[in-house]
Amino acid sequence: MNLGIVKNKTYHDLFIIFLIFIFDRVSKIFIINTYSQNSFPEIFQSKFLNIHLIWNDGIAFGLFSISEGNLYNFFTFFIFLIIFGIFLMFYKSKGLRRYSYLMIVGGAIGNLFDRIVYKAVPDFIDFHIKDFHWFIFNIADVFITVGIFFMIFIEFTDKNKEQNNYEKN
Repeated sequence: MNLGIVKNKTYHDLFIIFLIFIFDRVSKIFIINTYSQNSFPEIFQSKFLNIHLIWNDGIAFGLFSISEGNLYNFFTFFIFLIIFGIFLMFYKSKGLRRYSYLMIVGGAIGNLFDRIVYKAVPDFIDFHIKDFHWFIFNIADVFITVGIFFMIFIEFTDKNKEQNNYEKN
């Protein structure tokens, strides 16, 4: 394979990760600044969507919230190792699977940045139907979730192809 093509593809992929990271950062900075300028917690309210800032010091969707510094630092380092592992899987992948990994890595780096800088992740998107509220999340979580859904979709379609090939033989 031509080294120039690999180099351009790598720049393209890193640019996508960077764009996801920047989109996430801009949204979080906007919400943090808007929240600090208002004296009320709700930034936006509607029938199905609320925008209000909460600080998530847990892992996923506020689970395992921790206040102990060493344990928090351990989880943050563990998350870094997971991101590194996903980055290695992305590097070896192709097609839609590769873009799925890009979305997951871009979002995960955005949340890791917040864990390092703020010691918590700002979440602000609250979808709800009447009194049922889903977990509050942010833009990075959206990219991570979409990337995971694509990975699940790929796994189902690849298994169907394998099963069809098996049945033909």
